[in-house]
Amino acid sequence: MGLNIVIFSLFVSATLLLVSSGHAADDSERKAYIVYMGNALESKSLAVEHHHSLLSGVTQDEEVARQSIIHSYGKSFNGFAAYLTPDEAARLQENENVVSVFPNSFRQLQTTRSWDFLGMPLSVKRNTPKESDVIVGVLDTGIYIDAPSFDDKGFGPPPSKWKGVCQTGGNFTGCNNKVIGARAYSIGEATNVSAADDVGHGSHTASIVAGVPVKDASLYGIGQGTVRGGVPSARIAVYRICNDIGCSDIKILAAFDDAIDDGVDIISMSVGGSARDYHSDSIAIGSFHAMKKGVLTSCAAGNDGPDLASLANGAPWILTVGATATDRLFKTPIEIGKDMKTLGVSLNTFNLEKMYPLTSGAKAAKANKKDTYCSCEASLLDANKVKGKIVYCDGGLQDSIIKDLGGIGAVMSCSPNSLIGGTSYVLPGACVSRDTALQILQYLNSTKNPQGVIHKTIPVDTTAPFAASFSSRGPYYTSLSFLKPDIVAPGVDILAAYSKLKSVTGSEGDDRFNAFNIMSGTSMACPHASAAAAYVKSFHPEWSISAIKSALMTTASEMKVGDKFVEFAYGSGQIDPQRAVDPGLVYELSEIDYIRYLCKEGYSGTRLGLIIDEDVNCKSIPKFGGQDVLNYPSMALVHEDPAPNISAVFNRIVTNVGDGNSTYKAIVKGPAGLNITVSPDTLVFNKVNERKSFTVELKGPPLKGNFTILSASLEWTDSVRRVRSPIVIYSNSLIVRKDDYP
Repeated sequence: MGLNIVIFSLFVSATLLLVSSGHAADDSERKAYIVYMGNALESKSLAVEHHHSLLSGVTQDEEVARQSIIHSYGKSFNGFAAYLTPDEAARLQENENVVSVFPNSFRQLQTTRSWDFLGMPLSVKRNTPKESDVIVGVLDTGIYIDAPSFDDKGFGPPPSKWKGVCQTGGNFTGCNNKVIGARAYSIGEATNVSAADDVGHGSHTASIVAGVPVKDASLYGIGQGTVRGGVPSARIAVYRICNDIGCSDIKILAAFDDAIDDGVDIISMSVGGSARDYHSDSIAIGSFHAMKKGVLTSCAAGNDGPDLASLANGAPWILTVGATATDRLFKTPIEIGKDMKTLGVSLNTFNLEKMYPLTSGAKAAKANKKDTYCSCEASLLDANKVKGKIVYCDGGLQDSIIKDLGGIGAVMSCSPNSLIGGTSYVLPGACVSRDTALQILQYLNSTKNPQGVIHKTIPVDTTAPFAASFSSRGPYYTSLSFLKPDIVAPGVDILAAYSKLKSVTGSEGDDRFNAFNIMSGTSMACPHASAAAAYVKSFHPEWSISAIKSALMTTASEMKVGDKFVEFAYGSGQIDPQRAVDPGLVYELSEIDYIRYLCKEGYSGTRLGLIIDEDVNCKSIPKFGGQDVLNYPSMALVHEDPAPNISAVFNRIVTNVGDGNSTYKAIVKGPAGLNITVSPDTLVFNKVNERKSFTVELKGPPLKGNFTILSASLEWTDSVRRVRSPIVIYSNSLIVRKDDYP
């Protein structure tokens, strides 16, 4: 069961990139497209020749075809990117050798305490020699090689399986025995791009996965402690596909093509976008070919929560990761007048030592202007009324404006999502809730000389874990038969490496440059899960990627906090890496299982054959039986609305990876009225790697009302290990009427 795991730490939102090609007749119509052609040919040179020939046949001009091609993919899968007119794209789609043609788009990017919170202290048991052989591919904004987290002291040469390169140039001077590979993609750009991280995101995610321990790390004293990655002995290979704007599909596929061929073991990708059909989703395509080569792709679920069906990267061959908070959050103390003390949300490295005059956007407006809603737009504010004061604004992005006008600080009313995970500002500042904002306004409007002060951010203990409100929720609208996200991991207020090529806030007027920063998002959760997968792999290098994914899901900690749709927020639960090393039983999936799934999703014929590199007749694929077609570790049933009684059967197969002689008994939990029958309810194993099948039958009355969900679970136990699978039954109205969520 060979395994390569590819860890992608990127999350990105989709906006169409319109690129002029500089060609002749129909330049204005030409835009960047990706032509996906399935599995790789025998050699990349053969693929390049084929791409030119194919495009020449469409353009009827070899020179135009040659100038139009942006990039050819041919190492790990087959395809190319080119500037095309809509008509040319349509004609290419009709070709029997083409799986899909879709526009290039841009996706968006989506720790001292977190690993301790997950039960992974510095002293945790490790298989260091094997961990040092694990190569994590991080697709992100590059890396700041001089950060202390990437010091290679004590590391030997790269593993012999490594076939990648280290591209130097610009601000990137070279790799080391920790960061063993670096590529940067300038595809379709006029200037060359360096692998040096001038955004900070890539360094942050890479260090969460595999940064070495660094003592006394902090953001100017905030969060001080030892910062480290989950697998500090693992190697890192970076693939720069993103910048401040986002990450293009063309570069994403180029990085997958290279990373799989380079020999990475895990791809960590904190990038995503709106959900799409698999054949036009660059991440789904790249991760599918990674899966075929035994490489696990771990992806961020997205930052568009708490709406249901907002999740991205939901293909079943992807490990989809949502975000939770740990038991430590950062809060900023605020004093308003003599009697009001509250905690705002920010990462305030400044410390005002006295009270300052307090005003609002409305009171600081120019004489001939009105700022009734305290929007604090620059054109409305009078600098003389702002200078030397703390200003209340309704919004959350006005700190630079207040600083430019001479203000001392900013207190801002922010959306609920902005109140989970702090943000740094260019001056003393913090977000407050709407209720707190109303109290501040009442004080301002009733006090002759209002005053306030904003103190430096402090750590605050809280009950955890809980799903972050910004973390995107399932179900995944293109695939409703399994639960997504798969798991959750810490993604709020995470301290990790940063880049000194970027200021703390990224603003030009910010003179704070630090080797560490604190960030929040599913971008931070994803590398935690990627590291957990690498940790399991270091103990079981022979396990398949589906076995590792199953181990992480079935040993995850069930979360008991949240709303009635909580399973769509946390999936199987929060990762527990130490338990995942010894899961007892695993649910395995092979390529044929995914082919069966694609057949069910409507893929067939020649185009499906191109993807898997062989002729496929969906009717000849062995049936799995039961409600769904995948041996997935979780179970989900979409109930038609209105519908008859609940009636479904799930077929599953588990493989024993624990003790040779072992007996597991089934324990089911569910709401009253839902009957769950497991047959057989006892599994007896006589050897390791022995497989046993069972069924889970659900019967019950119809779901009552719209937006209904029933939560249940199946747990296999040998009295030592617990192998848990969530079971969710939900109304299809959760999808059909997405805009009407209660």
